[in-house]
Amino acid sequence: MTMLVAGAILAGLAALLHVYIFVMESVTWTSAGTRATFGMSLEEAESTKQLAFNQGFYNLFLAIVTAVGIAYIVGDSTDVGVALVLAGIGSMAAAALVLLVSDPTKRGAAIKQGTLPLLGIIALLIGVLA
Repeated sequence: MTMLVAGAILAGLAALLHVYIFVMESVTWTSAGTRATFGMSLEEAESTKQLAFNQGFYNLFLAIVTAVGIAYIVGDSTDVGVALVLAGIGSMAAAALVLLVSDPTKRGAAIKQGTLPLLGIIALLIGVLA
């Protein structure tokens, strides 16, 4: 049960990170701080604003699926909760892998985006299989 709790905590942290990414992509995309984070000029941010807005919502929806799964785990519906959490953080980890493979210069971002979900997956699987 301890690894299940650890997995849920890691998944929760991953969800919070993805909510933060949602805010940057869908709310503050053209702000100086977000542009600095993504290394973009104002012109680049303006030209990609609609794409980022949509992408931000993908991140938010992954966070929501993960949070709902955590709620099920806490509510003793472990099977449903673990399935939802794995769907959420599994998608987060897969997206980080796609980022890493498609643009190795974004390695740092991929590692930041994918580490918590990957650790959560490992902990949850250990917790379920133990």
